[in-house]
Amino acid sequence: MIERVRDAGANPCPPTIVGVGIGGSLELAAILSKKAVLRPLGSPNPDERLAKLEAEWLEDINRLGIGPQGLGGRITSLAVHILVAPHHIASIPSR
Repeated sequence: MIERVRDAGANPCPPTIVGVGIGGSLELAAILSKKAVLRPLGSPNPDERLAKLEAEWLEDINRLGIGPQGLGGRITSLAVHILVAPHHIASIPSR
């Protein structure tokens, strides 16, 4: 995920809110990521493990130094929000 933010660089016109969908099918993961973006800023994830992961990823993203509008700086993203869904191992596509 950090790699995708780095590759996107200034294209999404930072600062951003990063939504991450984990689990389910490919379609469900995309829907979850879009819903995750809509969670109010400053509201912690109710799952402590996910809240910790969100904080870690936000710190990693902001360390990239992309900054507002890609001009450099310490704030590349305002938040990382994660939503998860259960999935069956058979639904994971092979490469």
